[in-house]
Amino acid sequence: MKLLSINGVSSGYGKLQVLRDVSLEVATGEAVAILGPNGAGKSTLLRTISGLIAPTAGQISFDGRDIVAMPAHRIPHAGLVQVPEARHIFPSLTVRENLLVGGTPLPSRAAKEVALEDIWRIFPMLIAKRDAPAGTLSGGQQQMVAIGRALMSRPRLVMLDEPSLGLAPMVVRELYDVLRGLIQNGLTLLLVEQDVPIALELVSRAYVIENGAIALSGLADELRDNDHVRQAYLGM
Repeated sequence: MKLLSINGVSSGYGKLQVLRDVSLEVATGEAVAILGPNGAGKSTLLRTISGLIAPTAGQISFDGRDIVAMPAHRIPHAGLVQVPEARHIFPSLTVRENLLVGGTPLPSRAAKEVALEDIWRIFPMLIAKRDAPAGTLSGGQQQMVAIGRALMSRPRLVMLDEPSLGLAPMVVRELYDVLRGLIQNGLTLLLVEQDVPIALELVSRAYVIENGAIALSGLADELRDNDHVRQAYLGM
């Protein structure tokens, strides 16, 4: 079942058009990556889906509902959340307080506490840091807080923007192991990632954006064997 459907979307910043006629879809329970060089429009696409940028053309539907006109702050309540590039946690708030912010769409304090317990199980290394200001955590721990904050609302789809950016390879592997477990448990994921090999290990399908348009799409194994992908993104 299609959960997210994007048809012919164009968008940008003022007179600068970044995306041109982009179409893609994500089914319930699927993990999909958006790959491409820096400046290709990957993050712009996520911001457009999240309602932070208004498209100049095209349609975006989530669970069969048009969300183009929906205010950005209401989209998480519909079950679609984004973990932005560079995390954007609240450094002066504690880890627990940051997570509770993500639980805003939940109906009650009790529901938020139950969600918190789930986050502690997913990221047990955060338990000892729960009362520490989030700004004092390592980069990897801050990324865990950012992902945990997104998961707090019980989303139907999580969009994750460059989760490996600035992290040590070992930390990236640990983070991706957690994401793999979440996907196996039914998380629907749309991933923007600069590390193409590790992204293709995680997802089932991917789209490649170049110059603001979809250049390639297919199963992860197919793209891994594609000559253009191997030369441009895998260093082969």
